[in-house]
Amino acid sequence: MIELNKDNFEAEVLQAEGAVMVDFWGDKCEPCKALMPDVHKLAEKYDGQMKFCKLNTTENRRLAIGQKVLGLPTFIVYKNGEKVKEISGAENCTPETIENLIKENI
Repeated sequence: MIELNKDNFEAEVLQAEGAVMVDFWGDKCEPCKALMPDVHKLAEKYDGQMKFCKLNTTENRRLAIGQKVLGLPTFIVYKNGEKVKEISGAENCTPETIENLIKENI
C-alpha cells in the first residue's frame, strides 16, 4: 500500500488513471488499527485491479478535511481523480463491506 501525504496525494490519487482506494486512518483510531491487517490482505488479493493507498489523518489533517473526511475509519474510492464511493464509521467498515466496495469499483 502506498503511504500518502500532502506531497504525493495529488499524483497518486487525483491524477491516477483507474480506481484508487484510500484508507483514511488515525493513530488513535482503534477500529482503524484493527482493520489494517484485513485491508493489507485485500490489497494483496486485488493487486493489479485497483491501486491501494493509506493516509494517516493525524499527520495530514488538512488533507483529510479537504477530502471531507469527518470520521474514521473512512475508505474512499476514486476513479480518474473523482470520488465515486465512500464508507465511513466503525460499524460500516468491516472486512466484508470493504471487499464489496472494492468489487463494486474494479
